[in-house]
Amino acid sequence: MTSYLGAKHWQPAILEDLVYLQRGFDITKDHQKEGDVPVISSSGPSSWHNEAMAAGPGVVIGRKGTLGSVHYSAGDYWPHDTTLWSKSLNGNNARFVYYALKCLGLERFNVGGANPTLNRNHIHGLPIRLADHPVQDKIASILAAYDNLIENNRRRIALLDESVRMLYLEWFSRFRYPGHEHIEIIEGIPKGWERKRIGDACCFLGRGISPTYDDDGDSIVLSQKCVRDRLLSTAPARRQRKEYKVEKALNYLDVLINSTGTGTLGRVAQCWFEPVAMTFDSHLTVARPNSDVHPFWFGYALLELQPVFEGMGEGATNQKELSKNRIAEVRVTTPPRPLQTLFGDFAGNAAKQMQTLLRQIDKLAQARDILMPRLMNGEIAV
Repeated sequence: MTSYLGAKHWQPAILEDLVYLQRGFDITKDHQKEGDVPVISSSGPSSWHNEAMAAGPGVVIGRKGTLGSVHYSAGDYWPHDTTLWSKSLNGNNARFVYYALKCLGLERFNVGGANPTLNRNHIHGLPIRLADHPVQDKIASILAAYDNLIENNRRRIALLDESVRMLYLEWFSRFRYPGHEHIEIIEGIPKGWERKRIGDACCFLGRGISPTYDDDGDSIVLSQKCVRDRLLSTAPARRQRKEYKVEKALNYLDVLINSTGTGTLGRVAQCWFEPVAMTFDSHLTVARPNSDVHPFWFGYALLELQPVFEGMGEGATNQKELSKNRIAEVRVTTPPRPLQTLFGDFAGNAAKQMQTLLRQIDKLAQARDILMPRLMNGEIAV
């Protein structure tokens, strides 16, 4: 929001004319009660509560942690203490405010040194240009169309994933699989099943490389940011020129586990696409299923173990580690291969649909992000 080519409907202003920001409210997980109000932290909606501290629509900015990140809430919400929230939109279109803030690069206003912090008093006076209300409404409508399509695809992904999860739990946790009526239960599991170490089900289990990043590089390096919501996305990945050993190349249907950090530790995703020139950094552990287990069954078995992995970290509170040896010792109840295959066929079909939707999301986000600054600086008239 620095150059406004031919934007006659824009006037000089400061950020406080666009939105008045207020520090969020502290709340711990222990104090949260079941409800439908999103608790929005610096990295986005992180949990749910039964009480709101701010009326929607509103905008939230990362104050600590994911500094300068911008999030939109259509309904009432609880802005976490790690954020700044829109106490007053000053009559401006809430979505326009959201897109305007995303274009400002607020992450550059760190005043916390080693502990990144965004101070509202340091950004309220930023010089900007402010569009009149009809222009705000038009810009918000154009960009919201992309976000609505993205959100619709995310809902479809969630429904597909939930259908596979419910089948997994029905068959492999409750043991109500086809033909279960005729199978004897021995020591808590059906006859012919076994409790297998993850390490015995994998032909590969290890941490990745220490990358040398280069935006023009030939290979893609996945990080823990790429593993979120049980899905693997290459959108947050970076590139490097440095060659990597072939044993550190990602394969189709490999399972990735975040192995460092606090908020991301233990997250799981499976690679549901053919990776080309793709590797992973040292914050990830990759488990490659052996030939004697069905890869889609193995992927969902580890996805269902995510809550277990999340609680297995060792070390300092702010930088826990999840070693490959600890992962390898976790046991998973393993059915006979024919039942794995029957489940895998269903899961594989859903996974292909989810991956198609993920690619659509990435393309929509790229198109929106190219269009957004051009709309916000008046380069494109509306």
